Amino acid sequence: MEVFYYMVFGVLAAVVAALELSKSNKDRINTSSAFNSFKNNYLIRGFDQQWLSLTFSKAIFLGNGLVAIVSGLFGNVLVDTLSLGPVAPFDAASCFLAIGMAIILSTWTENFGDPSENKDLLTQFRGAAVAIASDEKIALLGAIQSLFEGSMYTFVFLWTPALSPNDEEIPHGFIFATFMLSSMLGSSLASRLMARASLRVEGYMQIVFAVSAASLILPILTTFVVSPTKEKGGGISFSGSIQLLGFCTFESCVGIFWPSIMKMRSQYIPEEARSTIMNFFRIPLNIFVCVVLYNVDAFPITVMFGMCSIFLMVACILQRRLMVIAEKPKAGEWQMKERDTESEPLNI
Repeated sequence: MEVFYYMVFGVLAAVVAALELSKSNKDRINTSSAFNSFKNNYLIRGFDQQWLSLTFSKAIFLGNGLVAIVSGLFGNVLVDTLSLGPVAPFDAASCFLAIGMAIILSTWTENFGDPSENKDLLTQFRGAAVAIASDEKIALLGAIQSLFEGSMYTFVFLWTPALSPNDEEIPHGFIFATFMLSSMLGSSLASRLMARASLRVEGYMQIVFAVSAASLILPILTTFVVSPTKEKGGGISFSGSIQLLGFCTFESCVGIFWPSIMKMRSQYIPEEARSTIMNFFRIPLNIFVCVVLYNVDAFPITVMFGMCSIFLMVACILQRRLMVIAEKPKAGEWQMKERDTESEPLNI
């Protein structure tokens, strides 16, 4: 079964390499422009704005993608090849975090923002609540992100028991690297989708949420289609292989989700209150994730995946509603323009 892991990883790597090598500058700029907070810090440091798109495209590719993949492979080497135990990757992560902290402390200066715009926490949350209540698009976008993130964080704790229900020996680090490669594939696809003027983010994200929901139903379907084995240990089972392909599909959707949701946030949520509004939605999200994890042993794993799939379908429905609402002002403006044209006298 090790051949199966290498085959999946190799195919994904080849597709990602082909997409990245064929990217145009327009594709890279569309992806990097979504990272507004990093853009603000970048400009405050006094770096050349002409380097902005190149800097962020490299940060997305090398930082969010390549480093995560190498980290997974390195963790797998520590556990399987060097036999240092399951805690070794966490110890290594602590070392890298310490190195990162030292670099930041020695090279970065604090970004205090604009002191004239500082508000107390209660005022910020009150303003966020007013913005959410007065604009349905903001409420829908926050609910969509919370539903997807809730499913994603729950999935993080479910994929291991799903792939090894009978204590099968699976290379966790290698599978994690494969997931990160899938997410990298999704990010490459997202940059191409956002570069197309004929495609709207609100439109294709409905398909992304539907595909995500379908991919997390696979653990439920395999219990009915594939007869479960009771044999302990061994390699990954046939049903586990099918689920792994579905999980890679879900991770690809995660890669599409992040740049796309950032673009929608920049369109619908005012920049001065964006972070507060999104933190407002993270309060129930964090409570939900904690409740789920606390009771993860109380329900079968298929129930948990079914719940995540339902959340993603609800996100798909809300995304459809958001697209309909977003199109209404344009229709109204067109009708107003038509009425103004008809009321004007003919210029002869």
